[in-house]
Parts: sequence; C-alpha cells; structure tokens
Amino acid sequence: MKIPFTWLGFGAQISLHTHQTTSGVAAVNKSAFTSESKTRDEFQFKEGANVFTPKDAIELQRPGVGIANDAGDWVLVSYSQFSFEDKTEREMLAVVGLDLNTTRPPILEMSAKKAFWINNRTFGHVVDAEEGGLKINTVTVEVSSGNLRLMEDSVDGTIPTKTASSFRYSSKDGHLVFLDHVYADRNLTAVPDHDKDWETRGNSALVYDATPVRFWDTWMGPKEASLFSVELQVDEQSGRWSMGSDFRFSPTEIMSGYAGTWDISAGSIAYIVPEDIPGEAFPRKNNVYIVDAAGTKKPRKLTSDAGGAHGPVVSRDGMKVAWIEMDTAYDASSKTEIIVYDLKTEKSTVLTSEWDRSAETLAVRDHARDKAFIIPIADPSVKPTKPLTLTRTGSVSRLQPLPNGRLLLTKSSYSSPNDLFVLRGLEAIEANFDAMSSLKEEQVTHFTESALKGKNLSPGEAFWFKGVNNVDVQGWIVKPPGWKKEQRKKWPIALLIHGGKITYSAWSDSWSTRWNPNVFAQQGYFCVLINPTGSTTFGRKFTDDITLDWGGKPFVDLQKGWKYVLENYPQVDPERAIGAGGSWGGYAINWIQGHPEYEFGFKAVFAHDGVFNTLYDQYSVDVPYFFEKAWGGLPWNETAKKIALKNSPSTFVHKWHIPELIVHGSKDYRLPETEGIAPFHALQQMGIPSRLVVFPDENHWVLGHGNSLKWHYEVFRWFDEYVGEDTS
Repeated sequence: MKIPFTWLGFGAQISLHTHQTTSGVAAVNKSAFTSESKTRDEFQFKEGANVFTPKDAIELQRPGVGIANDAGDWVLVSYSQFSFEDKTEREMLAVVGLDLNTTRPPILEMSAKKAFWINNRTFGHVVDAEEGGLKINTVTVEVSSGNLRLMEDSVDGTIPTKTASSFRYSSKDGHLVFLDHVYADRNLTAVPDHDKDWETRGNSALVYDATPVRFWDTWMGPKEASLFSVELQVDEQSGRWSMGSDFRFSPTEIMSGYAGTWDISAGSIAYIVPEDIPGEAFPRKNNVYIVDAAGTKKPRKLTSDAGGAHGPVVSRDGMKVAWIEMDTAYDASSKTEIIVYDLKTEKSTVLTSEWDRSAETLAVRDHARDKAFIIPIADPSVKPTKPLTLTRTGSVSRLQPLPNGRLLLTKSSYSSPNDLFVLRGLEAIEANFDAMSSLKEEQVTHFTESALKGKNLSPGEAFWFKGVNNVDVQGWIVKPPGWKKEQRKKWPIALLIHGGKITYSAWSDSWSTRWNPNVFAQQGYFCVLINPTGSTTFGRKFTDDITLDWGGKPFVDLQKGWKYVLENYPQVDPERAIGAGGSWGGYAINWIQGHPEYEFGFKAVFAHDGVFNTLYDQYSVDVPYFFEKAWGGLPWNETAKKIALKNSPSTFVHKWHIPELIVHGSKDYRLPETEGIAPFHALQQMGIPSRLVVFPDENHWVLGHGNSLKWHYEVFRWFDEYVGEDTS
C-alpha cells in the first residue's frame, strides 16, 4: 500500500516593585506595595552546580523546529538565547547536516532570523535594510573535500515594511511568498506612508462598529493580514539573486496570529480566511482557499459549510490539499477531522472519522504525549483506517517527510527542549501498513545536552487512577532531586493544574519555558500534574464531559488523584501542600478556595491569570463564543446564566480561606486583569493573607525574561513562606 503525503504528528498543545512614579500613574501610599524585605527577606532560590534554577531555564537555549530542504540532507533550526549578564538575546540559525555518515552531524551556526530554503544548497534570511524595510540575504552551504562553510550574499531589492514574516519560496515559478499586514488598499509599498498618517492622526481613538475589537493582547487596528508574492530570481551568469518590486496580494484577509495558516508547494498556496457569518457578531468559520503563487488566477474556495478549518498542507506534487476541520460549528473543544481534497476531482475525503482523537495543525495529541502518526489516504469508497503511532516518547512539535522513507521530527520532553530526530524505515510501511518493527528513530541534535548535564532533570512518571464514574484518569509525577524511596514526610508537595483554550489542554511530556515542572521540582517540590475531565488527548468524550460542569467532574478527578498520590508516596509531607494553576488552572485554584470540603489541605495557593467571575468573563473575553458551549448559551440566556453562576468561583468567595498569590498581566485580553484584582480585593477585605503581582506589559503569558524571573521569584517566595523548610 502506498502512503501518500499526509503524515500526522501529535503535538500541538505561563514588577510591581519599581519605586517610582511615572507620568499618568497616581502616587500611592508606599505601604500599599509589598516590600521584598518585609516578609522572609532571606528567601533565595535553591542554587548550585547541579540545580536547574529559574535563571538557568530562562537563559537556556530555545531551539525552534527543524525545516529540511527538499533533498533532506540539510535542516535549518532557528533558536534564541538570552543572557542576564549581557541583557541581550541572540537570534541564531543552526544549519544541521543529515546523512553525512557521522553520529554527530555537523552544525554550522550564524546570526540570522526568518530563514527559508530557496533550493537544496541555498537558503535566504531576513535582515534590516539601511534605507528602511527588509532585505533578503542568501546563504549557500558549500561542502568540499570534507570542509563545510556558509557563503553569504545580498539580494537586490527591498521589502518596504519591517513586519513581513512567514517566508516561503516557490521554486516552481520563482516567487517568494510571505505574510504582512496592510491597509484597505492592500498596497504594500504604501504601508510606511499610511503608518505615518495613522501615528500622526492627532488622537488615539479606536472606533468600532463591529466585533471583534481586540484579540489576545492587541486592539484591532486599521490593518489586515494578507499574503504577498514577489519574483525572486537568480542570474545564471553572475549567480546573484534579485527580487522584483511587484508585490501581488491575496484579495481576501488571511487568518493571522496562529502558526500554520497557510502552506505552499508546487506553485500552489493554500491559506485560511476567516468568514463573517450574517447575523453573527464573531466569525465562527474559517475557509480554505487555494491560489497560484504567481497570482495569475482567482483564489478557489475548497471547504464545505461544516466547521472551521485550519492548518492547510499542500502535497509535494500540488495535487492534494489537507487540512484540519472542526466537525461542528466552531467552539474550543470541537472534535477535529483530517480532510484531504483532490484538486483534480474536486472531491474531499475525511480520514479520521473512525478515530476518537483530534488533530492539531496536522498534529494530534494522545495520552498526554504529542505523537507522530501515519494514516493512508485511501480510496473514498474504502472505510477509513485508524492512524498508527510512529513515536512513543516525548512530544512532536513538527514533522516533515524526507526522501528515502524518512521522517524528520522535532521533539521535546519534560527533561529536554527541542531536538531533531530522524525516523527511518517508512518504505516498509508503505508496502505493509503493519510493518512497525522496521521503524528506527535516531536523535540528530543535542542542542542543550551540555548545559543540562548534571542537572538531574526528572523525565516524569505517568500514573493512572480511577476518576469520576470509574473512568481511567492519567497524571504525572515529577520528583525533586534527592528523592529516595525510604524517605518519609520529607518533601513539600505541589499540585500543578493546567490551563488551555479555556479548559482544553493537558499536561504532556514536553518542554515548557513558562510552567516547567522540573523548575518547580528543582526548588524542592514533589510535583503532581493531573489531567482531569476536560483535558485533551484522552478521547472526545473525556474532553466534552466538562461541558456545563466546570466545578464538578474535574474536581472529583483532582481529589481522587491527589488521594492516590498521598496514599502511594509516603515520602511527601501532606502538611506542606500547595496548589498552583494558570488560566483554567487559575479557575481551579479559585474554585478550590470556595470548597473547603475538598480537603486538599493546601497551606497556600497561587492563581495566574485565572477565572473569578464566569458570567463577567463571557462578556469580556476576546473570543466570547469560547464560553458558549461551557455554559450552554449566551450570558443573557437564563439557563446559561444559572449554569455560569453555579460554576463561578465568585459565587463561593465567602468560603475562601487559603492564603493566595495572584498574578495577572494587564495586556491579558483573554481573561482581563480585573479577574485578578477582584479576588485580591475580596481576600484583603476578608483578612486572608494575599498578594497581587501585576505585569503591566504582559498578556496571558509572562514572556519577558526579567518578568519571567520575577514571576518565579514571587511564586517560590510565596510558597516558601508557608511550606518552606523552617515552617514545618
């Protein structure tokens, strides 16, 4: 059996103490600010040569995903690395060789960003142009007599803006395709002048007659995202590349803000367009369109009128397009299917109708790991086949088919950031779909191996228990260094509760630069991570069972999982227990606050950008329909309103009783900062020890390096006050 181009990978899926008054900020009584010397001023992170500290985590190299050339012998990997000492962040590019008969392939490094392959030996990357805008430099990988080197040259021509991104080259017709944001005239060349006019318009008002008005951390402005293509050709005699000045654009707005909104192959571009539905305040459907890279034909719509689509992929021969499509009207938890569209027959096939998992960006998650899968594209008349698992460990964030039956994987785990792996032996599976024993996975890179040597990071241990309705529920244990089986009541225990797209996410065996369980464990905490009802990767029913019941089934699972851990790990000290969560996890912390009958025994809790008032959030969230399925309707529907308030932490605030740290970003438009301020006000008025940390420049996530270090400091300082070594 021949296996066509669709390869599925499961992957996808967190300081107020400046003592100065600035213009526009009212002066306040300084006693309102918490002084770091006021409480446990001796607090310091656990440090040492073998300790992986928050500072180490922030400064650790952050590899991106691997992008191979068509020949499959060289791979580009962008990475960044921040230094607190230099207060700078390097953006680098690693050029990794494959199949060069060595266990440690050569890696050539250079300062570069936004890189893309032009041909098998040449790639381009973006640099700032002196006259404004962006330029493209070409880099040729030269291999001669065992010597490797990179030869860089500039390209004639300039892109007029500095905001262009997502570059891809179409070798079939010699066009460079990229995404940029433009005004209504879609004139890329005019953008700099339009920007000046907008910035000097004499006021700061934003006026809206329709939704949405803001998304994630940005107010909607006068620009829209559009795809552009421009000629990029090489002079055969001189070998120099030049770029044209005729920037052709897509006539419809492309969806932006997410990875995987478009793809190109064999001169064809497939892209996502958000659709306005008459009578609906918010777009709920995304369509897939296809157009030629040269822009000589009108775009063609490929999607039906089912659910929303995302993550289009064009086959190498340009004859098929695959995408992920929700099987119902758009909501955050709808099951997704993989659709393959034949451009010749104009017919589509659903590949995953018999499968109880959801694909994400032609990637799917299964049992708290982001795995790679394979599925044949069968004749439409043949009953769909369930995908077969290709990987068992870690989490795949990107995969790319290579020649000679190979698959390039970018994988991470609890104990390592991204590295490249090559999976071999796929030819045998093309002949026999059950020949899984032929597969061999080889690790190609070891980007952070030396930096993590001796840090004793935990790989995480999965455990299972019976949850609500006797359903099997999974969790993870991440042990601190020094843990020994014979110990008794030695370790403080932390329950970390995940967030997600409102509820829909899971703790998976992958690296995180924000909520990294190993960072918590290395500070001496025995970490428990449970995937309760509502989590993804365990089947559609398990995810959907949280609907209308946020405060119900998930907390039965959390209680049962917590009890399981306390009964099976006598090494932990239940008198030194803390709970922490972000987003939905922050909701969970606030909900537990109002339900002392759960008897978690937390001495302190921490909520990051969490939910406090569910009814308010349905009005204020940047994408309101996220909550519609959760409560069964719009917030003014009486039944939905009752369900929302029944599941709202604010309804039970009079029962709150645990010291709580609250962190919120002012640019969080998913759950506005008042969701952090309101519970802090309540805690303060009830006399419950509490602390509020606000990051005015952060969104739903804390991304700034200094802010991230401060985030970790406040979290561990808070925990130390209540369950530190001298509190027992």
